[in-house]
Amino acid sequence: MSAETRAVACRAAALTLADGVVLQSRLWHPSHGGPWPALLMRQPYGSRIASTVTYAHPTWWASHGFLVVVQDVRGQGESEGVFGGFAQEAADTSATHAWVRDLPECDGRLGAYGFSYQGLTQLTAGESTPPPDCTAPAMTGLDERRHWSCEGGAHWWHLGLGWGLQLAALQAQRRGDATAWLEIRQSLEDSRYLRDGPDLLQRHDPDGMAWRWLRNDPSQEQQWTVHRPPASWLQRPMLLIGGWWDPHLVGLLDLWHRSRAAGGQPCLHIGPASHLQWWPETQQLMLQFFQQHLQNSPPLEPMPAHQLWNITRHRWDPFPAADSGVPALWGLSSQGLACIDPSDGALVADEAGGGSVTLVHDPWRPVPAIGGHLGTTPGPADRMAVDQRSDVATFTSAPLAAELLLTGQPLLQLNAQADQPGFDLCISLSRLPAEAKGVEQLSTGIARVRGEEALQRTKRNVILQPLQATLAPGDRLRVSVAAAAWPAIGVNPGHEGVACGAPSPEHRVVRLTLELADSSLQLNPFDSGKLKLD
Repeated sequence: MSAETRAVACRAAALTLADGVVLQSRLWHPSHGGPWPALLMRQPYGSRIASTVTYAHPTWWASHGFLVVVQDVRGQGESEGVFGGFAQEAADTSATHAWVRDLPECDGRLGAYGFSYQGLTQLTAGESTPPPDCTAPAMTGLDERRHWSCEGGAHWWHLGLGWGLQLAALQAQRRGDATAWLEIRQSLEDSRYLRDGPDLLQRHDPDGMAWRWLRNDPSQEQQWTVHRPPASWLQRPMLLIGGWWDPHLVGLLDLWHRSRAAGGQPCLHIGPASHLQWWPETQQLMLQFFQQHLQNSPPLEPMPAHQLWNITRHRWDPFPAADSGVPALWGLSSQGLACIDPSDGALVADEAGGGSVTLVHDPWRPVPAIGGHLGTTPGPADRMAVDQRSDVATFTSAPLAAELLLTGQPLLQLNAQADQPGFDLCISLSRLPAEAKGVEQLSTGIARVRGEEALQRTKRNVILQPLQATLAPGDRLRVSVAAAAWPAIGVNPGHEGVACGAPSPEHRVVRLTLELADSSLQLNPFDSGKLKLD
């Protein structure tokens, strides 16, 4: 054991809430001295884990002069009560903040850290609750629909089921139900959860958030909750950490915009990260932030307020200027063979598209999702093999004459109709490097259409994951269009009599026609009101 670790003490502590429920925490702090500023994490996965899947262990933070408090939220870990998900956290967060500030080891200053669920618990509180001195929410959001469970009118399938079943297994473990725990675990290990997940959630966690979200209609805004942090909390120093391949990225950008609108000056760092795989420097980035705002110790070298990792250049870029030089739009064109002949589909800069193409979706062999922010293995991916399928239409630009920076949120518009009352548009934006074979996927997006509307020739909008990528001279840009992205999203059955999900005998073959005359691809800048974040 290192001297640094030996210098840290640890103890358990309990908070009794007004309704009598006891919340359990573990505290770490330097063995000598004190009191210290507190770093608080409120999480549902067990305080002994302390989010070490992405964060340094609390002993490391404590060794730098902090009191670290990791609390099991109500109904999880060692805490009492019934777990109610996000709805329970505002009142419990307010009570916990007051308790932490009064701990004998705390000097009264309080910061919060954590990602995902732990990111949201930093932001929900009673309106009159005094704000923390600073927060560092990572990979999280406020809208239970757009930031947590749905995209383009489709539920996240493998992500939503996988996370919901993890929480269900934790509840089974609390009940001492080993049979349920093993059934859930085995379904995840052999991928049966992709078909059986809804039934498992209904049986083993019928009151859980994941099952409720899966039953909510993504097209009905009134069915969904959007959490509202107190304005004073959004005005405090805030460090926002996101990843290009994280499903909560638009939620983080929404937080950034909300904080700025409230008068805050949040720092935004989006790096080469998925939800669980971060870049190594994030620990030092957060440490400098907390040292500056909780210990009055500004960093020796000031960190940039905002920085974006360039996906193709593999380097940090400053925040892009408003006039980044991206063409106003790209048009899509085809003579009808964009699903068969890669030289037929064209992507043309600052020109109108034209022509049409027909693709056939066969639910027996749905187009797979690879990489990206919703895939089973998130991150960069070579989609050459997927693009060679005859149920994927590709539109590729001529080699670029000059360098091109793609920055912001891509939006694809095109007219599409089906011969069945239901279809999906699953879009990928990729780079074809000049110097190598391959199709480097940069961003993906989804739009789901159900009901009679699918039979109408109407312009469809598909919003893609934000990105920052530079294309070199000679590179080509590609848009790929498919009618499935399995298992990132459930397969559209082609009618409303069956729920979207794993393919079944009731799923129909769908003929999808793309009319390209008014098609366009454009990018909305990060620092604008045009981003679609909710």
